Amino acid sequence: MTKVREAKKTVQCVDTYSELYKDIFPDVRAYEAFKYLMVGILSDIKRKSLPAIASSLGLENEQGLLHFITDSPWELKDLEKRRLNILLEILEGREIVAIVDETGDRKKGEKTDYVKRQYIGNLGKIENVIVSVNIYGYCDGVTFPLKSRIYKPKERL
Repeated sequence: MTKVREAKKTVQCVDTYSELYKDIFPDVRAYEAFKYLMVGILSDIKRKSLPAIASSLGLENEQGLLHFITDSPWELKDLEKRRLNILLEILEGREIVAIVDETGDRKKGEKTDYVKRQYIGNLGKIENVIVSVNIYGYCDGVTFPLKSRIYKPKERL
């Protein structure tokens, strides 16, 4: 019988938090990629791209992270549901304030899905942008993400 190897350690707070999600991932490589992405997103690197995250973590290349996002057999809805259930446990029934935020980010070119020329408030002009609608919770001085969706212009569907 083949022994399943343990996932490589990262940063203690990421390792501890990611244990709550371990059973969602079908194999140790997917679980490690999940942890690597969390470390990369929390790090102080300037660009949060897969090549930059892989490089900062000393990985040979970003292919494992790319595979995790595009081809790995785990479900985003399972991850999101688990994250929201963890938040509910932490909140212990306390009331929260829901904050809805529409954010646009300028994009060069037109190859990224859902990019469209439209008005972007933070720039005060019409640009190529991708827009997301985000819902945050606020409780006891802490803001935390609840939901996020990319706005999909009808012309780009």
